[in-house]
Amino acid sequence: MDFSEDEIQRYARHILLPEVGGTGQETLLKARVLIIGAGGLGSPLALYLAAAGVGRIGLVDDDVVDLSNLQRQIAHVTARVGHAKVESAAEAMRALNPGVTVDCHNIRLGPDNVRELVRGYDIVCDGCDNFATRYLLADACVLERRTLVSAAVLRFEGQLSTFRPHDGGPCYRCLYPSAPPAGMVPSCAQAGVFGAVTGVMGTLQATEVLKEILGIGEGLSGRLLVWDALAMRFHTIRLSRDPDCRLCGEHATIHDLSGHAPAAASAAVHGAACGHDAMAPS
Repeated sequence: MDFSEDEIQRYARHILLPEVGGTGQETLLKARVLIIGAGGLGSPLALYLAAAGVGRIGLVDDDVVDLSNLQRQIAHVTARVGHAKVESAAEAMRALNPGVTVDCHNIRLGPDNVRELVRGYDIVCDGCDNFATRYLLADACVLERRTLVSAAVLRFEGQLSTFRPHDGGPCYRCLYPSAPPAGMVPSCAQAGVFGAVTGVMGTLQATEVLKEILGIGEGLSGRLLVWDALAMRFHTIRLSRDPDCRLCGEHATIHDLSGHAPAAASAAVHGAACGHDAMAPS
């Protein structure tokens, strides 16, 4: 690929890295990444992927910017309160790097559209804030053989993992076979979230996505990263594939998304990125 002078200057620090170089930067420019949720996690994730030169980035969120979002959702600004989150985030991404293509999907994610959306991208990022959407997305990624990089936060804690069952790793349901009963785990709106925690976890999520695109380093497939911000302590939990998993096991019983219809019908995709209502604490 022949880089323009502007691209050489923009991506110079990447190109200097032996693990990336010109070939790796070309790979990034050809990559397609879908982000579910343009909120606390989706904001730093989208900005860093755009800055890195990921060629096509899809944003899915049907919410609008609220003043309460601005404590952590750094892709949005006060002047865009009331605007669609996907359009607000896209404006920030294009201002940062006009060379990337941003697809705005201002829609409610459901069993009728999720597989087609997922199919159009190489890697999918989960930054949603409710169980119905998270399980719907996890199932769709397995059915479409797409890598899922999933992060979650609540209060002062964050979690992150990568799910690649099509390459032999565990899927999301191997870790959490089913959602907890309604009301058992509080949402961010109920329990709160420390704004900078979403920034750290969203940036870690971006790092893992870029590593997956480039095929460098050790990914988080088969591992769950947990961060306690108050103690400033990271630890990693090994994950194993569940041979009896309903989604990816030898005798899987989930072969389509028909079981999601009742739950997904009322579940909007919001990007608050509070996620231990979706990725439970260890």
